[in-house]
Amino acid sequence: MGLLSSSLEIENLPLYLFPSWRLPLLCTLFLFIFFYLYNFFRDVLQPYVMEGKKAFYKMPIEVVNVTLPSVALVMLALVYLPGVFAAILQLWSGTKYNRFPNWLDRWLTSRKQLGLCSFLCAVLHAVYSLCLPLRKSARFRLVNMAYKQVKASVDDSWVDEEVWRMELYLSVGIMALGLLCLLAVTSLPSVANTINWREFSFIQSTLGYCALFMATAHTLLYGWNRAFDLRQYRFNMPPTFVLVLVLPFLVLLSRLALCVPCAAGRLRKVRRGWERSRHIRFTLPAEGCHNGLEDVSNV
Repeated sequence: MGLLSSSLEIENLPLYLFPSWRLPLLCTLFLFIFFYLYNFFRDVLQPYVMEGKKAFYKMPIEVVNVTLPSVALVMLALVYLPGVFAAILQLWSGTKYNRFPNWLDRWLTSRKQLGLCSFLCAVLHAVYSLCLPLRKSARFRLVNMAYKQVKASVDDSWVDEEVWRMELYLSVGIMALGLLCLLAVTSLPSVANTINWREFSFIQSTLGYCALFMATAHTLLYGWNRAFDLRQYRFNMPPTFVLVLVLPFLVLLSRLALCVPCAAGRLRKVRRGWERSRHIRFTLPAEGCHNGLEDVSNV
């Protein structure tokens, strides 16, 4: 039944605490700490150092609410990045029967956990966003803006560009969250067992890339044209959304490159069992043999 040395590991399996979740949770924690400190330096520390403004009240809600979508989008991109690497390796080797490197194999088997961590951050971001108007600081800010508008004798502060940006931003964000909910539900074993492999692949791959595209568009609409505003580069640090968009853009562009007919057709053939011819051996014609060319490409 196997090596006797494996018995110790098999006996300890019931004692393990989420062994497949360690790497995804560590990755989520590292990204959260990185983006939280990055946003803290830009939105809290920089105004205090440069202008003396105390904005430490932003740490529990606002800074966390900017950090969570950053982590969610990067984690979602990490779900589909190993699939791109796997497709490139299969195109390069010309076969699907070669084993992937250990790091890529482990990454591929962790995609479900990475996706659920991304979904958790996205849901928390939605909850935090709904709670933003409930804060005392938001109410004080709204009253101050209204007072300044009355004092300046401004009858209408409507700005079409800002209205359209916010409407599109919220709409695309809701659709991205809805697609992430669908992906999370279909990852449950009780749901996955009720659909066939093609349906599961369509949901997790096609709709997953749609969710990644929607989340990327949501971030782009949030940033709008602020990436070209020099005032946003505080401490010479670019806005957070500029850093966040790098990996999703890389994944989406790589996926588009793999959808080119020449690459997509070859990849489809490889995944159906086709192997590229590698070695052709020429032999001298023998007696009774009419063809001296021996193809050993499938050996």
